[in-house]
Amino acid sequence: MSDHHKFGTHLPRSAGESLLFVLVISLISVNIIPVIISGLSIGFTLDMWLGVLRVLPLLWVVVVAVVLLTRKPAMWLTGLVVRKGDSFRAHIFADTLCSVLLISVILTVVGTWIGTWSLTSGPLVHFFESWPRNFMIAFVVEALLAQPLARLAMRGYHRRVDRRSDATAQTA
Repeated sequence: MSDHHKFGTHLPRSAGESLLFVLVISLISVNIIPVIISGLSIGFTLDMWLGVLRVLPLLWVVVVAVVLLTRKPAMWLTGLVVRKGDSFRAHIFADTLCSVLLISVILTVVGTWIGTWSLTSGPLVHFFESWPRNFMIAFVVEALLAQPLARLAMRGYHRRVDRRSDATAQTA
């Protein structure tokens, strides 16, 4: 499959599809990343996991908002790294890297506030200790799990839509 074809089948084609894409990625990410980060910070216990589950709905809404807020800056950064003729993989890697970079900066602070239900200076004071680990965890989950699964879902969705469209065109 050509790189040009992958841009049209593996990625959203409309605003509605983009929202669905973000929702799939964020649902996967928000169920894995905070659990790993919290577990590494305070230990992997049932209490830790239940604590993450309690804040998950709010955290998910905040994650989606941060993704939408950082989308244009991430695209601008990605444009500094890749060019139009670069491969699909190069574009996806750079976009994932730039997106996770920006999102992780914000969520290292805001996510801690949500997770602890406390607006303290702690996440700011310890930012440079916490952020590199948080970034790497988020990048690995995004690059190896969340985004590939979302692209796979998008590809399956586009196959069904395109088949339906082709069948409609043939009967017309």
